[in-house]
Amino acid sequence: QVRLVESGGGSVQAGGSLRLSCAASRYTYSSNCMGWFRQAPGKERERVASMYTRVGSTYYADSVKGRFTISQDNAKNTVYLQMNSLKPEDTAMYYCAAGPVCHGGPATWNYWGQGTQVTVSS
Repeated sequence: QVRLVESGGGSVQAGGSLRLSCAASRYTYSSNCMGWFRQAPGKERERVASMYTRVGSTYYADSVKGRFTISQDNAKNTVYLQMNSLKPEDTAMYYCAAGPVCHGGPATWNYWGQGTQVTVSS
C-alpha cells in the first residue's frame, strides 16, 4: 500500500517543541527523498525540510535552520521532524511527502499525507 500518515501535531506555546512523525509504506519509503511541507491560511505550500533517505543528506528552509531537524528510522519506515523554539509564524498544516528529488516544488512530489495541524501561541 502506498501511503503516508502524519502524527504529532498540536498546540504549543512559543518557545516550545513538537515532534512530527510520518509513517510510510515500504514502497513509499523507497522514494529517493522524503520531506516536510507546511501551508498556512492564504499562503503557498512551502518545503521546510527534506532528506535523501538512502544517503542521509538533509536540507532546510532558511526560516527553520537551527530550529527544525529532519531524521529517519529506516527500520520503522518513518521520518520525523523535530521542531524546537517554535514561533507563532510556524503555525500551519504540516504535510509529509515523498518523491524523486528533494528541491522541487509541490508538483514534483509523488505522494502526500493528509497533514497534521501545528498551532503556536504567544
